[in-house]
Amino acid sequence: MADYTDGEAQMLPDSEEEFTLSSEEECDSDEERLHFEERLDPAEDFFFDENVTASLSPSRATRTRRSRSNTTKHQNKNMAPTRPGRGRRTYHSVFSTLESDAESNNDNDQTPTARQPRRCKRAKTDVKASNLQTTLSWKTESDVDMTPNTLTFLPAREPGPQLSPADVHTPQSLFKMFFPENAVSTLCRNTNAQAAKATANGCKYKWTDVSISEMYKYIGLLLYMNIVRLSSIRDYWRQDFFSVAFPAKVMSKGRFLTISWNFQMSHPEEDEENDRKRGTTEHDHLFRIKPLMDTIRMACKAMYHPKRNLVVEERIVPWKADPEIIQNMKAKPTRDFKMFVLADLSNGYTVDFSVYTGKNSSPTGHGLSYDVVTSLLDRTVLGSGYHVYMDDFFTSPTLLKDLFAMKFGACGTYRDSRKDCPRAATNSLTATSARGSIRWIRDGPLVFVKWMDTREVSVCSTIHSAYTGETVQKKVKSQDTWKAKTFPCPAPVTAYDQHIHKRVHLSEDLLQCYSARHKTMKWYRKVFYNFLDIAATNAFIMHKELYGNMSHKEFLEGLIEDLCVFSKTETPEQTGDDHVPIPGGELTSNARTCMLCKEQGKRQETPWKCKACDVHLCVQLNRNCFQKWHN
Repeated sequence: MADYTDGEAQMLPDSEEEFTLSSEEECDSDEERLHFEERLDPAEDFFFDENVTASLSPSRATRTRRSRSNTTKHQNKNMAPTRPGRGRRTYHSVFSTLESDAESNNDNDQTPTARQPRRCKRAKTDVKASNLQTTLSWKTESDVDMTPNTLTFLPAREPGPQLSPADVHTPQSLFKMFFPENAVSTLCRNTNAQAAKATANGCKYKWTDVSISEMYKYIGLLLYMNIVRLSSIRDYWRQDFFSVAFPAKVMSKGRFLTISWNFQMSHPEEDEENDRKRGTTEHDHLFRIKPLMDTIRMACKAMYHPKRNLVVEERIVPWKADPEIIQNMKAKPTRDFKMFVLADLSNGYTVDFSVYTGKNSSPTGHGLSYDVVTSLLDRTVLGSGYHVYMDDFFTSPTLLKDLFAMKFGACGTYRDSRKDCPRAATNSLTATSARGSIRWIRDGPLVFVKWMDTREVSVCSTIHSAYTGETVQKKVKSQDTWKAKTFPCPAPVTAYDQHIHKRVHLSEDLLQCYSARHKTMKWYRKVFYNFLDIAATNAFIMHKELYGNMSHKEFLEGLIEDLCVFSKTETPEQTGDDHVPIPGGELTSNARTCMLCKEQGKRQETPWKCKACDVHLCVQLNRNCFQKWHN
């Protein structure tokens, strides 16, 4: 695609630049690596706090590349290097009050280290492009921008749930679209194989093969624990004043723990074969989660078609272990694994996702961020005319222009250090620019805008014009009082804030309120809990789109009840005639403690149990626990 300067002077394409990875592209890849290795406290990214504010453009986004001086060239090689500090990146509104951060201000003056990427040598083509860009001049809000070409919205399917409106869909039926019985059957088969391997290796616990209905009950209990939070798994089976009765009626504590210990998404023998390929190109880092991950990804795309506005985001799952797919973050003792997600901005539905493995082959040669976005935006599945919003990690002029050629509009914050971003100094914003000042440059279909809030905000877009008269109200302190004042605001900044701010609240409400927080030493089980959150949340969104008469908590409660009580596909439904006392063992040898007496803090042994409930209960003239239990 041809490039334009100010919409007037055309830039000549360079054949070497088209086929050779430039030095700045290499720098972008290094920035991406550092972004993942040294990012601080990423677990807080999706918690919105109105009292804590941050800028859309982090200090790293506006960092200028330091020139190689003679002093730098000849500095002592034996000097002990220090590692630059990194700030935390958040997703707050661009209209929040911004305060300078001493840590971010120090980023420009840190001494380079041996672990930092080598200083890039600028290619001749980059020098030519830089010389052309320095001739550009930023325009102001008084200059009229061209109206961008509007992309026609042509979705591949009608947006919304892809279900028959004539059918009745319960929470359980919607959830089973993401966790179908064939997928759960695979989980049962692999879990049973792992348990057989463990018992063969000397594990002493009792094991019987888990069935499909029992696996659904196990999943239901995991969802139950997301709503009823206790400090320990074992507390759900406490038999005292603080006990909860529901888990014990679904499954015993020992059975729940043994299923958790042996839970597998892939077959253990195939895992061993894949592990032997470690260190080679044939090794699959995601092999242990592939069976279920592929099923859920296909269901996410098949059961629902997104509306026009989409977001590409990064979701962080806090983690304390050190699996092979997670990169070590030296700044803190915890590790995290990351997922790249394509979501519908109208309701938070997860359309597609990918798990970050810590290695990037970059098949396109444009870096990780470019490959992530283009892999999630499948035109054959989605259609064309979509508007995609993203943050400064993903945004680059090359990506936005290529998406526009694919009939996808895009908008996002950007970093000035990215290749092909305008670096013109003529008429640009400065630290003394008045609040509300606007500067913009158009490069063909792409417009770059800068807006001065309490800090400089940089956004580029192929959807909007630079400035169309939008204003925002800000509180300004004047003579010890705060007064509302109106400032002009560029259209891309207004649109970005509107969509990203809305997405933050959806993420908090739908994913964080009832997400799985179970402790485990296996990374793939932690990923499974995240898959469970995606399936349950997507099922709720579809139910809300169809009926809209149920809150998120009410939906989960109905789903848990269906999975734990009514999903008995392998055993016949029990009637009232089955609840009769039968001998449960001799009093002198195999007697068991009465369940009702145990809940009341007593220990009374009884030889009787309920035939249907399989629960030992007292049946005596002066103590009829059997009748009280069933009443």
